[in-house]
Order: sequence, then structure tokens, then C-alpha cells
Amino acid sequence: MMKNVNNIADLLEDAMLKYGRKPAFHCLGQTLTFAQIDEHSRNLAAWLQHESGLKQGDRVAIQLPNLIQYPIAAYAVLRAGMVIVNTNPLYTTREMKHQFNDSGAKALIVLKDLKAKFDEIKRETEIQTLITTHATDMLDIENKSKSQTGVQEQHSESLLQVDFKQALEQGKSNSLQMRESQSKDDVCVLQYTGGTTGVSKGAMLTHGNLISNAKQTMERLTTGFDFEDEILVCPLPLYHIYAFTVNLVMFASEGHLSVLIPNPRDISAFIDAIKPFQFTGFAGLNTLFVGLCSQEAFRRLDFSKLKLTISGGTTLTSAAASQWMEVTGCSIAEGYGLSETSPVLSINEPGNEVLGSVGKPLVDTDIRFIDSSGQDVTEGEEGELIAKGPQVMKGYWKREAESDKVFTPDGYFRTGDIGYRMKSGHIKIVDRLKDMICVSGFNVYPNEVEDVLTQHPQVLEAAVVGKPCNHSGEKVCAYVTLSGELSKEELISHCKQSLTGYKVPKDIFVLDELPKSTVGKILRRELR
Repeated sequence: MMKNVNNIADLLEDAMLKYGRKPAFHCLGQTLTFAQIDEHSRNLAAWLQHESGLKQGDRVAIQLPNLIQYPIAAYAVLRAGMVIVNTNPLYTTREMKHQFNDSGAKALIVLKDLKAKFDEIKRETEIQTLITTHATDMLDIENKSKSQTGVQEQHSESLLQVDFKQALEQGKSNSLQMRESQSKDDVCVLQYTGGTTGVSKGAMLTHGNLISNAKQTMERLTTGFDFEDEILVCPLPLYHIYAFTVNLVMFASEGHLSVLIPNPRDISAFIDAIKPFQFTGFAGLNTLFVGLCSQEAFRRLDFSKLKLTISGGTTLTSAAASQWMEVTGCSIAEGYGLSETSPVLSINEPGNEVLGSVGKPLVDTDIRFIDSSGQDVTEGEEGELIAKGPQVMKGYWKREAESDKVFTPDGYFRTGDIGYRMKSGHIKIVDRLKDMICVSGFNVYPNEVEDVLTQHPQVLEAAVVGKPCNHSGEKVCAYVTLSGELSKEELISHCKQSLTGYKVPKDIFVLDELPKSTVGKILRRELR
């Protein structure tokens, strides 16, 4: 198990030394060992320290899909004593400008295909150093770059621009300086929230937050079985805190291989990428499980070694869990967390899951449920979930007032999610507080209705929202995608078998595709 360290760089450096010969990350047909990741990230860290004009504590934005460059870049930033700003590659220029300026990022490591978007806003940001990379840069890393005019360019706007491979090459001739003393309370990652409740805010995650959550989560996952030489499929983006903590910190620190999927929406390429592996672990979410199980090519893969599947980010439906078990023979351990909690607060014990729950709280994690006045509800009753633990963020970057709002007077983080504690001690998440529908004074939770809808064999996905109604205040409306012919009347009849009258959708709309975020979460807000 992970040793006690004060910062993530020390944790990862120890792992890269210990597991040097073992494979660390695979992508686009290429596998790099921990020793190779160690070398490349060391060189880039040295370049950041000596050539970039940056100093310890400066923020560096990383805007990359799941390429091998991502762990190299992330580890380099941490080893240089700087702070990672995880950035979605699909951001618009407006979103990029907000995040870069809000974080005060001084440098950007970005896919060359996205440089044009940055060029539109570069004069409106504080970014002084730009490192660009092609998707295939690491595939021919042994081929030295041809001499070009200005290995690194100093632009008239005082922007230092360099190619990723050139930075690695230049870093070889520099020593990696010792980081100044870092405590567990120092911020190492600014993880921006999705902005669903207003402007996107940067959750300040500390070294202690991430190290603690990696340890807590690994302890729960190893309850059921031992980890050996694991091969873990990583389709979720590393810029999202779920994959960042699980793959870049937790599994990497234990010497396991992560198979990175740059574009999980390309299902055919995804299946081809994992086909050569007898993978043992899979981290995904509901929409991904459903999409893969509908593909015959996926159903034909070898699942004989698969022993761990974890789900988070959005509610796991019973239909998806059942289908995954049928296809792969592996159960799904659903967990729960947020960007602000690094992210995991609770997760089921693999192989001993309570379906419909998100498991029991992790070690050293205190979860309570409160009513609208802030008082604890009776055990078993629904309330807003609040949490305290070593994985809970320091606060929102430069937003003291916003931070104060999400913490109770006694220091618990208010999640904005409604849930309750089952008699077994497992946590049940009912829904988002803001997504609750009120029909004639009765609460309707979209998750419950969506779960019933997706139990119909013809329904692939469902999203339920509330819309204004003159008679009942709000009415339940459902949006679905189908795998075959199904009338709205038949679907309503199906719902009536499992739902009381006021919960049954009054309107049902059939779409070709439901709106989703880049990590596959269904976006209810776009359907309201």
C-alpha cells in the first residue's frame, strides 16, 4: 500500500522507481514503462523549472485528450512544484478564457489542433508559455526532431512557444531542482466544476486531498480481492477528477497499467484498442456501459480476467448494471463523489455490491443528511448529503464567499445531492436537489423515473425533467432513445406498473440522441 508522503510528486517518483520495468500507460498502440514515464516527466519538469520562466506554485493548464502526453505533462508539473489546471479540450474560447484567467494560469500544454482557439484569446490571458503537441508525438519520440528555425520561439507578444518533444529534449541538459518544502495542505490541482449551478469554479485540491482519496479508495477496492499486475481500461478523460485520481494517482502509484482511450465516442476504435488486452479493470459510467454492451464486437471480447468494474459520475441504472453483468460476467461497484471531494466519498465493495446504492462511506469519511434548516434528519429519511473527510477540498479558488456557502458552520461540505442512509449503512443517492420535480406538492426524483424507463427492453437511455404545468405546478416529462419501435402509450403503460400516478411521465419525447457532457453525463438542463 502507498507509503506516507507529503506530496504527490514524491508518491509518484517512488512508484516510478519501484515499478520501473512495468508497463505504465498504453495509447495508440504504444506502451511506455514507468521508467520511461519517469524519464520524460523528469525532463519536462526540468524544462519547466529552467526554461519556461515559471516558478514553484505557478499554475499550468493542461488541455489534452487521453494521450500518453497527459501523464507525462501532469507528473512534470507536479515534479516541478507547480499547480495543475485541468482543462477540457472541447472547451469553447469563452470557457477557455474564463478558466485561464480565473486560475491565473501562466502556461498552457495543449494539443496542436486546439492552438487556433487559444490564438483567438491569448492576448486576453496571462499565459506566457505555450507547449504544443501532436497526438502522435510520443510514437516517434526516438526520432530526433529536425532542426527548425528557433527551437523555441519568443513571440512579439512575449509568448514563449515550444514543441512538446523539443521541451523534453532541452530538459535533458537541465537538472531537476529539489522542490521547496511542500505540505499536504498545499494546493496541487485546480479542478473546475462543470458550472451547472453558475460560473465554473476552481476547487482547490491539495496534495493531502488526493493522496488521502487514493488511499481510501484503494482500501475499499482491495477488500474483496488482491491486486496483482492489473490492466485497467481508462476511457474517461484524465482532465476529469474521476480518472485523474483513479488512474494517474491511485493505480499508477501501485504499479498498474492504464490503457488510455483518446476518444471513447468512437466505439469501434475503442473496442479495437482494448481487444489485444486481457484487461482486469474498467472504470466507466452508465452511458458508456450501455453503449458498449449494444455492440456485438464488444460482446465478443475476452472478459475472463475482468474482476473490477467501477462506476461514478452519474447514476448507474439497474438495467445498465444487469446488462454489463450479462455481457462481461462482472458486477459494477458504483461509487459517489464530486470534484470538490477529490472525488470519492463512498463506493461499494467489489463483488459485494448493494445495487442502487453508492456503497458505504470511505474510511475517515463522515456523511450526514440534513433538512432545509440545517438540522439532521431522522436516520433513514431523505436529506441533503453533507460530508467531512481528508479528501474534501480546501475551498474554491479566489472565491471566499462561494466557499463559505458550501460549508456548514461545523465544516461539512454541502453536496447539493439528496440521499439517505439505508439500514445496512449503504448510502442511497436520490437525486440532485436542483433537479427535483414538485408535482402538486409531491416530490418526484428524475433518477427513479429514469430507472423505470430504462428497464423497458426497447429503451436505451432516458432523461426526465420537470416542466411548468397550470394544474400541478410541474409535470414530469421524459426524453428517451430507443433500440426499436415503441409507442408512447406502451411506455406510459410500462411506467404505470412501477410508479404511482403523479410520477408517471405526462409527456414522452423520442430523440435520436440525448445531450451529454464530454464525460458522458446526460445534461438534463438542456432539455428543460
